[in-house]
Amino acid sequence: MAEHPEKSFPYHGGCLCGAVRYEVAEIEPAMGHCHCSMCRKFHGAAFATFGEAKAENFRWTAGEHLLKAYIAPNGTTRQFCSQCGSSMTFEPSGSDGSLVEFALGTLESDIPQRPDVHIYTAYKADWYEITDELPQFGEGRNK
Repeated sequence: MAEHPEKSFPYHGGCLCGAVRYEVAEIEPAMGHCHCSMCRKFHGAAFATFGEAKAENFRWTAGEHLLKAYIAPNGTTRQFCSQCGSSMTFEPSGSDGSLVEFALGTLESDIPQRPDVHIYTAYKADWYEITDELPQFGEGRNK
């Protein structure tokens, strides 16, 4: 990614051990809770929450060489820190690379946005009840 010295990157995040670090200039408005079985297993939780940034608004600042990727049978890619296992990014199959989906749990900065949807609820954990008023979609967003 080309450097943009005039651009401000106010949002910061990193993995559990601190070896992998990133910055985000602007977070896109769509962010959601994914309940698919792969996200649940990868995060070890009832769901994963991802934010998005345009590729030019996201940059690794440390430890990018420590990232490992898991490519699932459906073609999605999940990156994680090879030292501590923290989930860092998600890339849908067929992605053109214009957006970076990053695990919101790795952010260390306060953000103005809030998740706006629950997706893949057809696969949610049976032991978890969604109790908020956000829209729910059995498959992807708007499906």
